[in-house]
Amino acid sequence: MLIHKALKGILLCGVVLTAGLAGPVSALETKPILSVEVAEKMALACEKYAAGKGWKLNIAVLDDGGGLLYFRRNPGSFRGSVDISINKAWTATQFGFPSRFFGTTIVNAAPGIQYMPRLIIFPGGLPVKVGEALVGGIGVSGATGDQDEECAQVGLDSAKDLLK
Repeated sequence: MLIHKALKGILLCGVVLTAGLAGPVSALETKPILSVEVAEKMALACEKYAAGKGWKLNIAVLDDGGGLLYFRRNPGSFRGSVDISINKAWTATQFGFPSRFFGTTIVNAAPGIQYMPRLIIFPGGLPVKVGEALVGGIGVSGATGDQDEECAQVGLDSAKDLLK
């Protein structure tokens, strides 16, 4: 009987301690993370689309912190477009909207912002979101800006079922 009461007490303490620990842990914000597999799916879809159009592109997918997660380069693409594609994705990742937005809106409202390092003010960079959560960016360079953005959108569309 005494052992039975002692076990009940130990179990009760365990439940109280566990409940106390669960509070702070569950209070942490959770956020979706862009996986390499999803990044690869987007880049490959974009690459396939570009090949069908005859575009030779560089395709970069960055995580939410602006770190390179996945990259594809067509051997015939412009070498200078490597950094441009990465920086288009960086722009979309850091600000949460398409790189095109800077050229069409922000530069007029904040002259000089276009001289910020890494900022790209023309089309081709799109944010990657899960709902309202920004999880990364995709940047494409090597064709016209509109074609780059079109291809980036194809990449996003290819993973829309995984970005929920």
